Amino acid sequence: MIDFIDIKETSKVPKYKQIIDSIYTAIENGDVRASDKLPSVNELLIEFDISRDTVVRAYDHLKESGIIESVPGKGYYIKNDQLKLRAKVFLLFNKLSVHKKIIYDAFARTLGDRATVDFFIYENNYRHFKDLIEYGKNRDYTHYVVICHFEEGGEDLCDFLQASIPKQKLIVLDKKLPDDCIQVATVFQEFEKNIYDALVELNPKLRKYKKIKMLLRQRTYHPVEIKKGFIRFCGEFAYDFGIVEKIEEEELEPDTVYINLKEDDLVILIKKINASGLVLGKQVGIISYNDTPVKEILRDGITVISTDFENLGRQAADMVLEKGTRSVANPFYVISRNSL
Repeated sequence: MIDFIDIKETSKVPKYKQIIDSIYTAIENGDVRASDKLPSVNELLIEFDISRDTVVRAYDHLKESGIIESVPGKGYYIKNDQLKLRAKVFLLFNKLSVHKKIIYDAFARTLGDRATVDFFIYENNYRHFKDLIEYGKNRDYTHYVVICHFEEGGEDLCDFLQASIPKQKLIVLDKKLPDDCIQVATVFQEFEKNIYDALVELNPKLRKYKKIKMLLRQRTYHPVEIKKGFIRFCGEFAYDFGIVEKIEEEELEPDTVYINLKEDDLVILIKKINASGLVLGKQVGIISYNDTPVKEILRDGITVISTDFENLGRQAADMVLEKGTRSVANPFYVISRNSL
């Protein structure tokens, strides 16, 4: 009976959830039926080298859901094998971060027990992205939910997706596919419009500065549309501007606002400001992409521009449950704090 439990070390789905999903899948496939005995807690923790708490958490969840029952002195048994067919989702993110966790948590919470999810990370590597999708083709997934951000490569992305995934199964998050690509369900950011509109909203505070610089590495997964929107704003509102590819080598200038996209670059930037003696919010300013709890308190508050990551996850889950190929722009917002 232990053979139907599938725990993958490469998956980012918590192991207790993989146990739950395995049992649901086994029921849906007819591999187990009502009154069948399940592997014991000890059998699972020995077989998969996992903690007792992980197994107990999975079994407790299934008991609360009415799927299994425990018989004192005998073990755990399938109680209900009459389940509606659930979605089986292949979820592929470009990296792990605070913001991606928000997306995942909202996605998983909205799906609840109506889907099983296998979660993978490709670290912005296009080759790895393709390899994982090729692997997934043998797993009979009902949906592929993917984020497409690569540090290099991806020129053949549309051809690859069209050849590898039926378009009715594909949901693309965060970055919209090109207009001449396949039309699929999408929850996307309008990167150029979003940064332009955010800077327009912040313009009353920006006017006390002479120059705006964006920290944008030469090798990056960030969409080029962010740079385009930034340059368009600076041109239309007559700001001197620049692109900083290596913040480590940047000599800070007074009367300048710095826009950072990566968390690591924000740390370096703040260290440089601390060492320079420039006063943050008066002589030098910071605008940071994507809010985190620490930015609310760091240096009395860092101004942020950010998409609504929780809504992105919820919308993606709704598309899994509703099907269809609608395309939805995700909300974007500004939080003005003392760093400007």
